[in-house]
Amino acid sequence: WSQHDGLIADKHSTGGVGDKVSLILAPLWACLGAKVPMISGRGLGHTGGTLDKLEAIQGYQTSLSEERLVEILVTVGCFICSQTKALAPADRILYALRNETSTVPSIPLIVGSILSKKLAEGIDTLVMDVKYGSGAFMKTKTDAAKLGRALETVGRGAGLNFRTVLSDMNQPLGHAVGNALEVEESIQCLKGEGPADLAALVCELIGDPRAAEVLASGEAYDKFVEMVEAQGGDLSLPLKDTNTTKTWVYKSLVSGVITECDAYKIGYASVVLGGGRSQADEEINHGVGLMVHAKIGAKVSEGDALVTVYHVDKGLEETQELLEQAYKIKPC
Repeated sequence: WSQHDGLIADKHSTGGVGDKVSLILAPLWACLGAKVPMISGRGLGHTGGTLDKLEAIQGYQTSLSEERLVEILVTVGCFICSQTKALAPADRILYALRNETSTVPSIPLIVGSILSKKLAEGIDTLVMDVKYGSGAFMKTKTDAAKLGRALETVGRGAGLNFRTVLSDMNQPLGHAVGNALEVEESIQCLKGEGPADLAALVCELIGDPRAAEVLASGEAYDKFVEMVEAQGGDLSLPLKDTNTTKTWVYKSLVSGVITECDAYKIGYASVVLGGGRSQADEEINHGVGLMVHAKIGAKVSEGDALVTVYHVDKGLEETQELLEQAYKIKPC
């Protein structure tokens, strides 16, 4: 990207549940003058993947030539695409080796895997969203901080302007969990109408005092539409698989205050419904997922809707069990 002046930036998350930040952050940052060449991945296990969410949009292409990516960065200011065979190719081999040797959680190897791809993007600024809690790979804030320090040391040593944000993943981010549902919630946020916790994290990661005002204005939605159209997507069409889903509502059995809304169990429920994968080559259903209506600290009454489940008659019984385990309510 040597032909570009100004900030060339990206964000990376260590993975979470309901984490649709990239869909909002890339166009918003572009509105603020940055160039954002974002390389993302697909979901595996209980954490969702940015590419799976975007591929819920009819026609959206995640695999593009370098020439086309240059064009989009010049004309739009951001793109979100997949890793290519030419971008940090050894990482795929090393990741498979880590899986076989049970070293996936190894902090030095996590650092190498993340930063090899991010440095290959040719960026000058990187913001790391390191998550902790039940729905994250780092279960405690202490472990997340340790990973953040390691990433920051290597990132700065490699010449990046580097910043780390630690964010809580003990409960889902926003309300939507599931690919098409998260696209819809991202669009709401881009129009200035999204959940407060989601908008706040996006703006904190960007770190620009203008971010909240621009996000509230809806300007970033127009940029998102530009990016989607540049990558072949058509937002006038229904999102994939949404016309076949049915809904079922999980309701509170008691009155009280929610003390737990376990992100891991809710994320895993999306996998059980068919919205995620346990093997890299599994097909997914983009329409299924969960809309979480009440989270930690909320007062609820017996019979109140806690979660609306979007399903295709698959995994519903197990999902109910997971939701019963996910929620803890202190009677009052």
